Amino acid sequence: MEVLRTPDACFAALPDFPYSPHYVDVGVRVHYIDEGPRDAAPVLLLHGEPSWSFLYRHMIPALVRAGHRVVAPDLVGFGRSDKPANREDHTYARHVQWMREAISRLDLRDITLLGQDWGGLIGLRLVAADGDRFARVVAANTGLPTGDHPMPEAFHRWQRFSQDVPVFAVGNIVSGGCLRDLSDAEVAAYDAPFPDDTYKAGPRQMPLLVPATPDDPEAQANRDAWRVLEGWRKPFLCAFSDSDPVTRGADLLFQKLIPGCAGQPHTTIMGAGHFLQEDRGPELAQLTIDFLARSPDLTSVTPS
Repeated sequence: MEVLRTPDACFAALPDFPYSPHYVDVGVRVHYIDEGPRDAAPVLLLHGEPSWSFLYRHMIPALVRAGHRVVAPDLVGFGRSDKPANREDHTYARHVQWMREAISRLDLRDITLLGQDWGGLIGLRLVAADGDRFARVVAANTGLPTGDHPMPEAFHRWQRFSQDVPVFAVGNIVSGGCLRDLSDAEVAAYDAPFPDDTYKAGPRQMPLLVPATPDDPEAQANRDAWRVLEGWRKPFLCAFSDSDPVTRGADLLFQKLIPGCAGQPHTTIMGAGHFLQEDRGPELAQLTIDFLARSPDLTSVTPS
């Protein structure tokens, strides 16, 4: 497998992002942020397509001030993590396994998962596979599609755009998924991991990996994960935005099918687009802090 590594110089002078890089080797190098007390239970922040851990810069300080350890990895192919150069090297199963191995190598336990976009598609598979490691879940503008139900037209438009656009301008794409206008420096920070198009195999391929048809290679694995989640009784909070046409309604499915959603203060965050961390990051951080305070150590609760 040919792997590219973005030069460190590309990440110089990122706005509001003073965090030291950390790395774990899972066959490829995975970058992660690790802030806050190391003896505290981790809040695992998983980003999606085509962003990276920079997305969480408005949330990390509040979570750390509240006494939590924050671990924010970059998916393989994104951020400071290694980037397989060939699109066929990016599969849903492989991304799940890379992140599962990273969590295992770091020996993270009593995890609170916050997953948005692909951070949920991957993170919820991890919860289903290694439930004992996870204490609670915050699902934010994400889902776990199986292809058994039609995807929204907004997803199909995005999928077509991602394959047809001549220049895959990552920073502009992220900005377009927000309600506020990102600054030039913020757009540049989202572009930073990708010095040229050869580094963009992951962002180009990920939209094709969403199980949108019943016969997708990963559709059955997601059905299997749903069966586990339908017995999940640990706390599960939905925090979706009001202006994301791609994931709208997935929160209602979680609330209907996952027992751990019962009695939780599920929230619609107003004035936020797909990347609600950019539009309303401090609000999402506070919701997560309050959720943790209401549901202290519950690792002894059986998930099924």
